[in-house]
Amino acid sequence: MRLANKVGIVTGAGRGIGRAIALGYAQEGAAVVVCDLDATTAAAVAAAIRAANGRAVALAADVASAVDAQRLVDTALEQFGRLDVMVNNAAIANRKDFLELTEAEWDRLMDVNLKGTFLCGQAAARAMVQSGGGSIVNVSSSNSVVAHGSMVHYAASKGAVKMLTSGMAVALGPRNVRVNALAPSSVDTPMARNMLDSSSAEAQRVARIPLGRLAQPEDLVGAAVFLASDDSAYVTGTTIFVDGGRLSLA
Repeated sequence: MRLANKVGIVTGAGRGIGRAIALGYAQEGAAVVVCDLDATTAAAVAAAIRAANGRAVALAADVASAVDAQRLVDTALEQFGRLDVMVNNAAIANRKDFLELTEAEWDRLMDVNLKGTFLCGQAAARAMVQSGGGSIVNVSSSNSVVAHGSMVHYAASKGAVKMLTSGMAVALGPRNVRVNALAPSSVDTPMARNMLDSSSAEAQRVARIPLGRLAQPEDLVGAAVFLASDDSAYVTGTTIFVDGGRLSLA
């Protein structure tokens, strides 16, 4: 098992990409703190891990809260004695014409997608530095480098996460904390489905992906395990695009 004896936190783990990563980490031997704003979905994922003889606890938390970010780290330390991996996956998204985008919508999206990544990453890094090191995995997006007129705020947040990842890697590398990012393209998740207004919209997305299909959440797990494991011990400051070749057509 590639993550045996490691302890990880996964935010936004109640469904979609976060759920797949939490389950994948547990299958590779990690103990997992399953975090989601929705207590019910977080509890269900943690229960599924324990049912498969894994170790997991669920915690409802708002990543945009510094208090909740610290509570996540404290829970990992109290329940499992250490923290090795932090996956900053929690995010929100919606389509909105730029001229109609409100300040409140902008602020909430930035609070979750960017501020949440900063707060949870910082809290995790402090614990990792004290214990000798660790790995932080931020979830960015192919939208960090490809603009969409109806998702300006989302693309801006994910572009900022990509650069935050680079900066964190430089700041934390000397203290043996690695920081990398995953950047998926179109993933078949409930959040993404809510933004597809028709079957033709899905077909248009697929047409821009050389592999000819939307990603499934499980398609992100291999890269997420790699970045959490000792196999990536000399990898930091990198963004891995798990996009089915989407950027090759950009």
